[in-house]
Amino acid sequence: MQVLRTPDARFDGLADYPFAPHYSWVPSGNGGDLRIHAIDEGPRDAAPVLLLHGEPSWSYLYRGFVAPLVAAGHRVIAPELIGFGKSDTPAAREDYSYERHVDWMLAWLEVHDLRGITLFCQDWGGLIGLRLVAERPDRFARLVIANTGLPTGEGGSEGFLAWLAFSQSSAVFLVGHIVSSGTVRGLSAAEIAAYDAPFPDDSYKAGARQFPALVPVTPDHPSVAENRAAWRVLERFTGSVLTCFSDRDPVTAGGDRVFQPRMPGAAWQPHVTITGAGHFLQEDKPDEIVALILSFIAATGAIA
Repeated sequence: MQVLRTPDARFDGLADYPFAPHYSWVPSGNGGDLRIHAIDEGPRDAAPVLLLHGEPSWSYLYRGFVAPLVAAGHRVIAPELIGFGKSDTPAAREDYSYERHVDWMLAWLEVHDLRGITLFCQDWGGLIGLRLVAERPDRFARLVIANTGLPTGEGGSEGFLAWLAFSQSSAVFLVGHIVSSGTVRGLSAAEIAAYDAPFPDDSYKAGARQFPALVPVTPDHPSVAENRAAWRVLERFTGSVLTCFSDRDPVTAGGDRVFQPRMPGAAWQPHVTITGAGHFLQEDKPDEIVALILSFIAATGAIA
């Protein structure tokens, strides 16, 4: 496995991203190790809030969440998936699979021994994060699920299928502009540059290109069986569950209605639709989402 690592200088001077780097290593599955980067702020013994990003973003997506969550007394951790941000990047598309990513992030979770977790997950942060919950339900206290899914081969939305086609056929894959197009407000030039920072050239975009093709939207996709097994665990998960989908995301529209009846902890919760927000709702409405996370923790009992 050839592994690339984005030069640190690419991340110098990013707008509103003052966080010190934190690195962990997990087995690659090919005899070596891979480095995973994370934001990790706040007291180490405080109740952890785990923020999982998706595709093709990185922890920069959560820059507006960190300070207010830390000020409220939480440890805030936003790791970056292999292939994104400051984490290591396998160079070949065939190095990326859904199951490998679950294994890598599960190893990361075990390294950090996090417990009493409040998980906020969006996009692939949900596809992977919910698999972590299914593997280690005892580590998670509550879930805030946003603009994501856990598909088991029954097809995808028109918005997702359009994104899939674009991601596999477009000769140009401008990550910052892709993220900006998934917002309502549109990103500044500095913000677009920050999303481009992990990708010095196209050789670093193997994961960003491959991820859409890994979503198990057909019965013969790999990981259909594993996701069905995960759903059987999630349907018994007793932690509190809140859905927080936006109103202007064609990729995941209606996905909240999949989770609400199937997860016991979602019953009677004040599920929210974030208005005026696109797929990357963290960019459009960060203050509103942070307030929602904090109120949900308060209502369901903080765990230290």
